[in-house]
Amino acid sequence: MSPTGTGELVAAAREAGRGVGAFNVITVEHAEGIVAGGELAAAPVILQISQNAVRYHDGRVEPLAAACARLAETAGVPVALHLDHVDDLDLLHRAADAGFSSVMYDASRLGYAENVAATRSAADWAHANGLWLEAELGEVGGKDGVHSPTARTKPAEAAEYVSGTGVDALAVAVGSSHAMTVKAARLDIGLIEEIRVAVPVPLVLHGSSGVLDEDLRQAVAAGLTKINVGTQLNVAFTAAVREVLADPDLTDPRKYLRPARDGVAAAVAGILRTISGA
Repeated sequence: MSPTGTGELVAAAREAGRGVGAFNVITVEHAEGIVAGGELAAAPVILQISQNAVRYHDGRVEPLAAACARLAETAGVPVALHLDHVDDLDLLHRAADAGFSSVMYDASRLGYAENVAATRSAADWAHANGLWLEAELGEVGGKDGVHSPTARTKPAEAAEYVSGTGVDALAVAVGSSHAMTVKAARLDIGLIEEIRVAVPVPLVLHGSSGVLDEDLRQAVAAGLTKINVGTQLNVAFTAAVREVLADPDLTDPRKYLRPARDGVAAAVAGILRTISGA
């Protein structure tokens, strides 16, 4: 099947009261594992490539995006392509031609007024070019050491922000933090419910790897729809590689990349079962 639009997957999940998983892709093995995990759980997935991952690939987003698009065409579940945490306007403007259906434009480093103006401009461009746009209000902890994990999105400000920017989805700060390798974060479920009532667009959770499964279930029931996961996949990937590389004579990368890919698939399937009831 052809890649599905992110907006379509998120809208369907929101209508059904379930979450949809959005998983960070760094290598082709990540993407293959994510799709395999979606097939194991019989649930759709969003393959998201971050601006940091693009930097890892020396600024070339198109080859990895093309590989993800081909995987989507052969997948047994709906798959969407999303470009994540973008603040580089050149990269934003390459998104449509690279095959993405959506972008998360990140102006959260800016002051409120500057964030609104920059995001409004990005949303206008995205909509004119057929892209669904996500943005962030509040500070999700752990990313590049610049965010405070204690910050929270204010419901009234969130409603004003969505109205002022015209975004299609809003990433909110409700207690999660990027780059957590253990599940210890506790979400503010009451705040999620308040934001859901105040905001007309779907809500997104970044930093989901460190959130307890029960909190994820409650958060989806309270109003979060797009659930972003990255670090948890890398933990599974790296653990599998380390185990195989305990053999000092091993040189064939397929011997450790296959179990790494399988580890990603198992992690994705588990997350999807938690958030989607699959």
